Amino acid sequence: MRERLVQVAMEMLAEGASELSLRSVARAAGVSAMAPYRHFPDKAALLSAVADAGFVMLRASLEAADAEVSGREALVAQGLAYLAFARAHPALFRLMFSGVCETPEPGDAGGSAYAVLARRVERIVPAAHAAVATTAAWAIVHGLAMLALDGRAAAGQQEAGAVLALFAHGLGGAD
Repeated sequence: MRERLVQVAMEMLAEGASELSLRSVARAAGVSAMAPYRHFPDKAALLSAVADAGFVMLRASLEAADAEVSGREALVAQGLAYLAFARAHPALFRLMFSGVCETPEPGDAGGSAYAVLARRVERIVPAAHAAVATTAAWAIVHGLAMLALDGRAAAGQQEAGAVLALFAHGLGGAD
């Protein structure tokens, strides 16, 4: 039931629901108004679960992109996957970075989406610079994503790829 409520909330978010509440999610899921409270104490907990599910989806997208190529090209592929995710799920993407998520990103190393990026960067740059280079990579791709979502940059796939390649190839270290 918990997963179903999260899925319904994600669908409502994608459809542009102006007011997402536990009651509206319950109604859309076809359950009693009180049913969501068995899984979520409040709206914030539901939104946090939705954001967490979004990070799982983003991580899967980054891992798939990373597996397609290697070296610096994998860093570019991850960046393009990040942008594609943001464009495909704009409301979810904004929610994920709104601060409602209980597991903040960049977060605990193991399974987070940020860790996928960090592992790739660590293979490219000297260890002493990996943390800073990872932050720079994330800042660039997240900035591009937010500019695109806000309509401030109409950067298409080709232009975004060029920006990301410029950054990736400017990193020091071995490939």
